[in-house]
Amino acid sequence: MEVVVTRVQSKSDLKAFISLPWQIYRGDTNWVPPLRGHLKNRLDLSKHPFIDSADAALFIARCDGRTVGSIAAINNRNHVGFHKEAVGFFGFFECIQDHKVAEALFSHAADWLRTHNLEIMRGPASYSTNEECGLLIDGFDRPPVIMMPYNPLYYVDLIEGFGFKKTMDLLAYEITDEVPLPDRLKKTVRLIEKRKKVTTRRLNVKQIDQEVRRVKEIYNSAWERNWGFVPMTDKEIDHLAAELKPIVDPDIVRFAEIEGETVAFVLSLPDFYQALKYTNGRLFPFGLLKLLWHSGKIWPARNKIDKIRVLTLGIKKEFRRQGIDALLYYYSYVEGKKKGYRRAELSWILEDNTLMNRALENMGARVYKRYRIYDYPLVDTAREAA
Repeated sequence: MEVVVTRVQSKSDLKAFISLPWQIYRGDTNWVPPLRGHLKNRLDLSKHPFIDSADAALFIARCDGRTVGSIAAINNRNHVGFHKEAVGFFGFFECIQDHKVAEALFSHAADWLRTHNLEIMRGPASYSTNEECGLLIDGFDRPPVIMMPYNPLYYVDLIEGFGFKKTMDLLAYEITDEVPLPDRLKKTVRLIEKRKKVTTRRLNVKQIDQEVRRVKEIYNSAWERNWGFVPMTDKEIDHLAAELKPIVDPDIVRFAEIEGETVAFVLSLPDFYQALKYTNGRLFPFGLLKLLWHSGKIWPARNKIDKIRVLTLGIKKEFRRQGIDALLYYYSYVEGKKKGYRRAELSWILEDNTLMNRALENMGARVYKRYRIYDYPLVDTAREAA
């Protein structure tokens, strides 16, 4: 079987690239089909603001005229400049269960990254750690939540078989309303509010532009020392805000303030994947109706969304280690429960983020999924050393 890998150049190539997952995940009841139109816009490098500071190439693999694999090679110049490391990425990886196909895809991505003088290929990340990233390695019995990846188990074998090695694991925690919050947490929250004079509030949708600016101010400074973090540009944050605005629930987006200054925020989202799975990737002619129906927009009693994802939490540097993270998690839980959400995923958390992991465990959350980021050397280290 001859594997032919070519760069995506035409509309028909892009259509094949987009359609491949429906072949890979056929019969997998945990897979949530992406909206084809949304995926097309993400892959259109002329429209996505990420490309202002990056280069990317899409590749597609065929055997006997049949599409059997896809991959993106990504040169994120922001990452290279911020971390001072010659690291490129791969993402949007889909492949049949065949090592020969996977090897051809990774080899083409590696060759493209080498032309940009990069020394390591890291991934999966589509396009960066600010978007979907990581390979699911544990927790295949449950569907993914909003903006989290999903893949077949055999992808682990394909990736590691090519020579990739683990560089970092990302943890996903889950907490349910069946687990009562510890009394000590409630007491701690009251103490923090009293001693630090911290107040919390919901998202103000009438001042959404100002709220986005507050998030921008906190987000990049709050995460700057985290492994793999790359600052989001204003365009990227505005783009993400525009995408999330239709689905955001203001009651579970919380801000913490001290004497009128916004010092922290937690962004949680309803898990719209619970409704999106019924559309099969298309809004028309009936997908939009199904989405509205299963998300309770038409008839609240039919709402299938009983889970949220706590997407990110940011605290200004000078206000860290004061318990504000626990306070925000607490109110996200309380307000979410009031709205009828029964479960929450808190993801993702770096495996070596001891403080955050301990805080979540103290709340009663448990790790129920694990994702992995891999590295592959693009240079012969022995030859380079010589």
